[in-house]
Amino acid sequence: MKESRILFLDIETVSGKSEIDEIPERLQTLWKKKSRRFLSPELKNLPTEEVDWNEVYKERAAILAEFGKIICISVGFLVPGESENYIMRVKSFAGDDEQAILSDFSQLVEDSFSDRKFQYLCGHNVREFDLPYIGRRLLIHNMPLPDALNFQGKKPWELKHIIDTLELWKFGDYKHYTSLDLLAAIFDIPSPKEDIDGSQVGKVYWVDNDLDRISRYCERDVWVTAAVYLKLQGLDFPSEDDVVYT
Repeated sequence: MKESRILFLDIETVSGKSEIDEIPERLQTLWKKKSRRFLSPELKNLPTEEVDWNEVYKERAAILAEFGKIICISVGFLVPGESENYIMRVKSFAGDDEQAILSDFSQLVEDSFSDRKFQYLCGHNVREFDLPYIGRRLLIHNMPLPDALNFQGKKPWELKHIIDTLELWKFGDYKHYTSLDLLAAIFDIPSPKEDIDGSQVGKVYWVDNDLDRISRYCERDVWVTAAVYLKLQGLDFPSEDDVVYT
């Protein structure tokens, strides 16, 4: 069954450092140049020296692979249960050592795609965010790209092993963005944001030092993504009681 050959995933990212002054001066200058597109009209009109660049960095650096880092990659896969519903198994690679996270995840992808345990990678907005981010961070750390994660120069039709729930919902409408939380709501799936949301991950990491909480949030996103995918296929999704965390 195709559904049992899908590896669902989600990542959580934060700024590379807790404060902008901790990154090299060259990167600070380049951050100010690149992040101007994030500024509100009021801030854009201010002289450069009057903008609170540290606040902008803490709020926005996480979304750019050049300035952020991955602190958690959660993955999950579906297993047929005794009834018609699936059971889902979920695990996380999380920690302060991004290279270790990337190494463990890459090894999982390399091994499981080589022996064809999995044939597809699935996430929400995974083509535009999660997978490019992982690829860029691998290159920044001078780490090899597993074949299943190497999209450099590839055309969309050459990436048939990538399933994006956002693209499935778009029906070809490339102007339309729909959040995972909204899709969960319209399909009557519990919200992935019951505890925290993406805007709070940086604080939970840098201030609260609570990686376990971030991992649980990321794992819930993986389960909700799988549930949305199944609903888009007209299938039932596993309940929260049928999710096994390893």
